[in-house]
Amino acid sequence: MTTPSRKTARDFHPEVLELFDRYVHGLIDRRGFLSGAARFAVGATTAAGLLAALSPQFAQAQQVKPEDARLRAGHVEFDSPQGHGRGRGYLVRPAQAAGPLPLVLVVHENRGLNPHIEDVARRIALEGYIAFAPDALFPLGGYPGDEDAARALFGKLDQDRTRQDFIAAARWLQGVEGGNGRLGVVGFCYGGGMANYLATQLPELAAAVPFYGSAAPLEDVPRIRAELLVVLASSDERINAQWPAYEAALKAAGVTHALYQPADTLHGFNNDTTPRYDATAAAEAWARMLVLFARTLRQGTGQG
Repeated sequence: MTTPSRKTARDFHPEVLELFDRYVHGLIDRRGFLSGAARFAVGATTAAGLLAALSPQFAQAQQVKPEDARLRAGHVEFDSPQGHGRGRGYLVRPAQAAGPLPLVLVVHENRGLNPHIEDVARRIALEGYIAFAPDALFPLGGYPGDEDAARALFGKLDQDRTRQDFIAAARWLQGVEGGNGRLGVVGFCYGGGMANYLATQLPELAAAVPFYGSAAPLEDVPRIRAELLVVLASSDERINAQWPAYEAALKAAGVTHALYQPADTLHGFNNDTTPRYDATAAAEAWARMLVLFARTLRQGTGQG
């Protein structure tokens, strides 16, 4: 049997993609998407079919199996006294390591710790890092296995306490057995905003890679000590509108930073579970991230 070819963003009308972006960020609900997309449904394709085609395909995109023998992976809990009391995340490390390994906190999108982010953590671990991906939804029962339900739960979080949970996760990771204490963070969408925020809160953070995330509060930018690789899509009006002021604040504060903004990309272009994925841009962003992490996190370990 022939496997259907995988759809890309070019297979969808730009207005449908804009509706989907608003839907995944909670600006409209499922009914709002279906109502708006109905006029683009032609032939046998329904509005519901358009939504299904745009929604994540976790199994199809998985690159590293959870049981990969090259890795040791599992879920662990940590204390978060200033947050929700306890947190939980997915910890992955190489099964064989010579000496202490650098540390990377992986922050999910606005649906919690779904299979895609767990796969991203495994990909990073295979590069020789201890990766830890916390689940912001743990206080509400954890990622529920359904993206709509996860998005609804996310809106119920106390974000002040959630931010404290991520700070606690970062501090816990710094002391994990087998780590070298040098910490980086990468985050996507909501997680990109969290990566920017953590850079203002953790003076010991060495590197941050926010993918299409909200800028840090400008008044806090002078507190950043980490080196930043800011990854933006070319077509992402909501996030990109923040960049000029953020860039000016980073320059004024003397923060070492670089921007990677590949042409013809959409918000979420690194996420290979949906048609917004751009393989070329994602591969280049990933390569630049690894260069930054190798330079900033392996210092003094003899691994660089």
